[in-house]
Amino acid sequence: MNFQKMKNKHFFVAFALLAAMSCMPTNAQNLKMKGIGHNNRYDDGDQMKSTYLGWSSEMGKAIFIVDNGIYAMNYDGAALSTPVKEPPVVASEIKGDNAKEMWASNFNMMYGNSGAAYVNGKLVTIMSRDESSTVDEELFSVRVWDAKTGNLLSTEIKPKSATLESAGMSYNPKDGKVYGLFYLTGKDLPAEITSDPDYFVDEDDDMTDGDAGYCLCTIDLGSMKVTPITPGLYYYNFVTFAINSEGRAFALTSGGANGYIDDNGKMRNADNELTGAQLWEFDLTTGLLKTVPVEKIDDEGEKYTDYEPLVPATGYCSQYKRQAACFANSNPNKMYWVGYYNSGKGVNEWGSWSSLSDKEWRTNGKYDTSLYEIDINTGEANRITKIDNRWIFSALWIDGDDPSDGAETDPFNHNGEEPSEGIYIALQHAENGSIWQKVEIGKQYTYFIQPAEGWELHSVTFNGNELPVTDNTVTTPAIGAAFNKLIVTFEEKNPTLVPEVVPTTQPKVLGTMDGVHIANANAGDTVTVFNADGQKVCQQTLSGSEADISLNSNALYLVKIGTKVVKIRL
Repeated sequence: MNFQKMKNKHFFVAFALLAAMSCMPTNAQNLKMKGIGHNNRYDDGDQMKSTYLGWSSEMGKAIFIVDNGIYAMNYDGAALSTPVKEPPVVASEIKGDNAKEMWASNFNMMYGNSGAAYVNGKLVTIMSRDESSTVDEELFSVRVWDAKTGNLLSTEIKPKSATLESAGMSYNPKDGKVYGLFYLTGKDLPAEITSDPDYFVDEDDDMTDGDAGYCLCTIDLGSMKVTPITPGLYYYNFVTFAINSEGRAFALTSGGANGYIDDNGKMRNADNELTGAQLWEFDLTTGLLKTVPVEKIDDEGEKYTDYEPLVPATGYCSQYKRQAACFANSNPNKMYWVGYYNSGKGVNEWGSWSSLSDKEWRTNGKYDTSLYEIDINTGEANRITKIDNRWIFSALWIDGDDPSDGAETDPFNHNGEEPSEGIYIALQHAENGSIWQKVEIGKQYTYFIQPAEGWELHSVTFNGNELPVTDNTVTTPAIGAAFNKLIVTFEEKNPTLVPEVVPTTQPKVLGTMDGVHIANANAGDTVTVFNADGQKVCQQTLSGSEADISLNSNALYLVKIGTKVVKIRL
């Protein structure tokens, strides 16, 4: 991701002004930190190690144990214990037990390379991946977990258009919403930015190619719908995002090594000011950065007003790689940050500090990680200790003392549909309600589907993924989550609705966890959705071959594209 720098005199278009700050006493230490282990470095490259347990004939899959999972480490104010997996996964205790093998192998998918968050005892991980080796289409695997047991609660696939790539997500205890810094790929910069004749320094700074950069957004963790608050924060590489118990939101940028190291081990510039990673605070109402105005003089001797962060830099450098930060509920003034020890440099064989290749990381310290404490009132960080085995995390929280603990509402709630206990599949096909089937982890289930007269089977999805159909029969994958949804759509054989446009392809309507996904359509096709009473719910013209339409659950719909009319109950 490339972020171009804007002239300082024009920073006012993106940032808000200074907001009042308050000081509160620091609480005592003794914290248990937990996080989702993310992509540690090994001698053979940038992959997690795995242990093969054997082939499960009942589940029809190989069982592996990997280092992905939930990790805990204790901090007493001076030292940090070695991160250990919690709950632990012991090969001898799970081998041969289908339910335990499935539970352990689920951790293989606890990978938040596009972001992760802890909220009131649950975790969400977002993993971006290609649809297949032959299709260059980025998809997001969204999974919800029990933060205590590690049980996989739900899993679904979202398209690239969901814009779920983030620098972090965090729960705000003041309004009950989840916020995040999401990277809005495929979004244009707003006109008030691009129309400014003094905005671009030169042609290389032209950012009108469709990538608006990071934007402060809210996210509904039930539907995974991202709602932007501001057009974008275009010039920074953010690596963390966290909200404290007072509802104040903060993020860190990556920072390079431009300066010298002082006697306390902190990076300073030529003016003896702290440099490196920068702490920014956000206005959650406007989505803008909080800044302070500073009068300056440019190279031509002209005075102008610049807008700078509320606080100086942290004094420590960090790489532009996924990192994590959090607050203890009992101390809103101190942000805990698990970050890199430096900005991708290390000590070479001659003892000089320089950029080095990845293969030397274990001896040169290039990928070392540390725990930092940041005073949000001064912006200065203190490096507490290095982390054993160079662990890095995609989410971080204080066990038993997180600002989200005890939240009255559940941001992950799927409209209150699922039973509160047990493992179930919701069979979404009944006209006036849902059928919930109690199932077992690790088992597969087969269904024969008989369409009504005048209709034929159109598609079947399981947790948002289309299932192959043979002779109107489908079989689910091995059950790996507590909440599952099987959605059946039927296509009318002789449509009674007259089409405006006859498509040249055969569009597909797939049921998702929060609506429908249109695939294999034509740009320009009109999609119309009717409710059970024949009333038009929504209509849109497609800009491409695929689209997502959000619809309410527990309702029957008719979806029309050209000659195709599909019936679906969500």
